[in-house]
Amino acid sequence: MARILYFASLVDALGKGSEELSLPPSGVPARMLLARLRARGGPWNAHLREGQVQITVNKRFVDLDTLVTDGDDVAIVPTRPG
Repeated sequence: MARILYFASLVDALGKGSEELSLPPSGVPARMLLARLRARGGPWNAHLREGQVQITVNKRFVDLDTLVTDGDDVAIVPTRPG
């Protein structure tokens, strides 16, 4: 399982500060992880669009092509207030 942490305005918008998600054994690019979360619809789709958030994997800012695997800590941080 990957641990997903939400920060700042995302906590209120999404109604949670963290969760755990099971990922495929080979992992997924951060871009696909965001797409999976956006597929939940509603505020997930509205607040987790590319360009609206930055991603860290294991406490390092990464680009959206970075592979995320089970056991990683992923933080999602809004890029602008809102």
